[in-house]
Amino acid sequence: MKKTVSVPFMLLGIIFIVCLIVSNFFETKVLQIGPVTTTAGLLLFPLSYVINDCISEVWGFRKARLVIWAGFTMNFFVVGVAQIAVILPAAPFWEGGESFNFVFSLSPRIVVASLCAFLVGSFLNAYIMSKMKIASGGKNFSLRAIVSTLAGEGADSLIFFPVAFYGLIPNEILLIMVGTQTVLKSVYEVIVLPVTIRVVRFIKKIEATDTYDTNTSFNPFKIGEL
Repeated sequence: MKKTVSVPFMLLGIIFIVCLIVSNFFETKVLQIGPVTTTAGLLLFPLSYVINDCISEVWGFRKARLVIWAGFTMNFFVVGVAQIAVILPAAPFWEGGESFNFVFSLSPRIVVASLCAFLVGSFLNAYIMSKMKIASGGKNFSLRAIVSTLAGEGADSLIFFPVAFYGLIPNEILLIMVGTQTVLKSVYEVIVLPVTIRVVRFIKKIEATDTYDTNTSFNPFKIGEL
């Protein structure tokens, strides 16, 4: 049987991947908003979890798994090409080399931390969202979205910051950064929740789809199961 994807699913998948890739490069800018220090990646990265919730809710864990691995692959590809661009010699008259290298020359440690944290956090988010949907009979979407995001963002931060910065930043500061990022990203989810609810309802209506993962394997590596 021929497998197809709908336009709404395709668009959400594209936005998911763009948010993931761009947010990684936004991480190079550190923001200071009042007493809170964070990175510019906060502007986009939490949106990937919102989209993850939408896909898991409408199409189920299998489609979420497809998008997560697509995002991982494209992010890995872009980071790899960026490193090649950094290594290649610049024209002698071009004066933007230092700025370009600062943005796109990511250390292997940062890349590993980012990719591992993304995979664990995203799959945990989708898994909890799907399991809670089954347990609740499809009710309490807001609660499920918030709980899954807290778990996913928490796991993401717990992996990323220690792997990326252990030994470079004092441990007490690392703990504060983990907690701050988790809270801020979860607050982001809560703020946009009214929009998320309406988007999910709209997509379910036009797609006539509301998937329950009762017979789905939650093995993240069964990519062939669509």
